[in-house]
Amino acid sequence: MPQLLLEIFSEEIPARMQAGGARDLERLVGDRLKAEGLTWDALTTFAGPRRLTLVIEGLPAATPDRDEELKGPKASAPPQALEGFLRKTGLTREQLEERDGVLYARIQEKGRRTKDVVHDALFETINNFPWPKSMRWGDGHLRWVRPIKRILCLFDGEVVPFSLASGSVSLESSDITEGHRFLGSGRPLKIRDFADYRRQLQDNYVMLDVADRKLRILEQARAVCAAKGLALVDDDGLLDEVAGLAEWPTPILGDMDPQFLDLPPEVVRLSMKVHQKYFAVRDPARDGLAPHFVVVANVEATDGGKALAAGNSRVLSARLNDARFFWDEDRKVGFDAWLEKLKGVTFHARLGTLAERVDRIAALAREIAPLVGADPDQAEQAARLAKADLASGMVGEFPELQGVMGGYYARADHGDAMADAIRDHYKPQGPGDTVPTAPLTVAVALADKLDTLVGFFAIDEKPTGSKDPFALRRAALGVIRLVLENSLRLPLEDICEFAMRYAGGERPVAIAEWTKTAINNDAGRKMNSEIEVGYEVVAFFADRLKVLLRDQGQRHDLVDAVFALGDDDLVRIVRRVEALGAFLATDDGANLLAGYKRASNILKAEAKKGDVPTGMVQTGLPNQPEEETALAFAVGAAGTAVDAALETEDFAAAMTALSKLRSPVDAFFDKVMVNSDVAAERDNRLKLLGQVRDVMGRVADFGQVTG
Repeated sequence: MPQLLLEIFSEEIPARMQAGGARDLERLVGDRLKAEGLTWDALTTFAGPRRLTLVIEGLPAATPDRDEELKGPKASAPPQALEGFLRKTGLTREQLEERDGVLYARIQEKGRRTKDVVHDALFETINNFPWPKSMRWGDGHLRWVRPIKRILCLFDGEVVPFSLASGSVSLESSDITEGHRFLGSGRPLKIRDFADYRRQLQDNYVMLDVADRKLRILEQARAVCAAKGLALVDDDGLLDEVAGLAEWPTPILGDMDPQFLDLPPEVVRLSMKVHQKYFAVRDPARDGLAPHFVVVANVEATDGGKALAAGNSRVLSARLNDARFFWDEDRKVGFDAWLEKLKGVTFHARLGTLAERVDRIAALAREIAPLVGADPDQAEQAARLAKADLASGMVGEFPELQGVMGGYYARADHGDAMADAIRDHYKPQGPGDTVPTAPLTVAVALADKLDTLVGFFAIDEKPTGSKDPFALRRAALGVIRLVLENSLRLPLEDICEFAMRYAGGERPVAIAEWTKTAINNDAGRKMNSEIEVGYEVVAFFADRLKVLLRDQGQRHDLVDAVFALGDDDLVRIVRRVEALGAFLATDDGANLLAGYKRASNILKAEAKKGDVPTGMVQTGLPNQPEEETALAFAVGAAGTAVDAALETEDFAAAMTALSKLRSPVDAFFDKVMVNSDVAAERDNRLKLLGQVRDVMGRVADFGQVTG
């Protein structure tokens, strides 16, 4: 079947926009073709420094013919209904068919040529492309990320006619593209199909696929390092960026002035990465960086890249001299001056200055410290110093180094433990980030994240949908990981209460003022905002815990079942969830869950009729079925065993105790009529079912479990 090949060739596309551009091209063109009824075998897009490419294999030559019947209004319907139906179908009243008093429209259309559909799809795509930033050229009507130079569009080997015009600019689609700006032949490349397109680009020093460019960069960068006995410092983010900067990437090893190695390695690497897009290099024989770098050129130099390396070395030295200036000046200034500066920096208009935030975090860290095994005085001091480097020159130049530089500046005067706490208190910042384990660091990290969460929830700046401008989801997940991976027994309500207690501080707008403003909940009741904030933050943690456990393979409904008990100890919750999941995966668990739901449904139905009887279950009654007696004794034994297991937090034992109810419950429902005509028998059996539900409910709210 025919193939569609589309290339939009332009001036340089920013590397950060290329992957998104390829996805949007696939979506826009694909959606338009699908809307016309077209199907295909495969759709692939490619993005590079100067081109977006799309190829679709297996397109039909035309869209399907349309032959369908639409049912309309009754013949006696008001004129407005008839007019609406006619507009929908595009027919006249005479073209409708009436059957049994109802009007029908027969729609018959021949399919459109795929070339015509592609023309329309291309026009809409180019004119509605969602670049984050774009340019206008010609008379201002043409818009693209950078000015378009060529449009190649072939369907089944033939050019799809298409034109763009704006003022003096006129672009016509063709079967022509171009190779590498410097290394290519310089002649237009006439294309027949995708295989020919890819081959000719490769022959003219253009690697179409970004995956191929990344592989070439890694292989050659490691090779030039290995030739000198060195090793490349891997950086996936930088690799993604440089792969979008060169059509024919060629790594070159350059030399760096060794004197700059006395700067912190993070400073050297960031100077290379942010300003110059260089990879750092290390010596495998010793710790730290080597006085070299790898630059990815877009040419193959005749001198092996010596001149390029020398020029880039001079530029890097200038950048590192700037970094050295900040390093030297910062060490002259120190923490006291930076903390004073924070008094004039607003954290948030309704949350005060950074200095006021530091006061809150310090007080909260002192409260948390004994609970995590840290010294309260040290925790308070570390928290007071943790944000100071935000006012330093180095962090002003490289915001990515916040915390890191504070750790370096603090190490000489405050010791390693304090410096590590300052350096790592932002962690973990993402799912792949490490979690601090040192008690002092954990105390400051928890205080930092809890103050953020409680503060923004208090001013009603909560995440909504996909928007989370203050990274509150990340902060909550950070708290959860700190607690779980350090096995900390910190009830959520307690630590949120600590955060609320110290959220007031001395800032202009304190929690005490916010609590004067009542807010509406979903039921329309008025509640004190401090109570509401505490409730919402704990619920937010529950949602984040569900996400974390779901990613680990646990079911979200099990989290609901455990949270419904009112437990807010994260370590205990996770252990309960794991034990509950293992129990429900067994036959005993699955069948007992079914029995629980059956008992619960009976009790709910009885509750609608009136009060459900409660109290002691009687045994030894006249004509009492042995299955009823057996279940009564089994429930009593299970209750005792469950309580003992929960007391020691042996949740596996609690589940084992519940599993022993499976057979008695099955036998009871199989042999005993709950709704007996004898009132005493009925009441006794309802009490028994209530006890089954209550005993199981001590472990989890099984009513929340699906399935």
